[in-house]
Amino acid sequence: MPGSILFRAMLAGTALQVAMVVAGHYVPVIADFFAVGGMTISALAGFLYGRTRTGLSIAVMGGALVGGACALIGILVSWRLGDVPAAILALGTALSVFTGALGGLAGWLFRDGYRGRWWHDAAGR
Repeated sequence: MPGSILFRAMLAGTALQVAMVVAGHYVPVIADFFAVGGMTISALAGFLYGRTRTGLSIAVMGGALVGGACALIGILVSWRLGDVPAAILALGTALSVFTGALGGLAGWLFRDGYRGRWWHDAAGR
């Protein structure tokens, strides 16, 4: 598992989430953007995973898993630091699952660069 793309995308997303949370703990301006930043990081992690998959459903489901997992860990750290209420654990993770899935979709669509190939794949050509 340590060599898998799922693990590497999750690790990259988690590192970025935790870095953002720790920076936001000390710099209040960064904390103002926890929601947008966290969902963007989850989408990026999903994108990294989705670029390596050839199947649409696997790319989207894996992106959702990666996005939600890295967000959950980041939000958990933020909650333990006292920066966010416990309710954000559920809400933030759910939203990041969604943005991770969107990132996985985008990664799948643009996996070989944008050349319109995804349209032919979806149409079965």
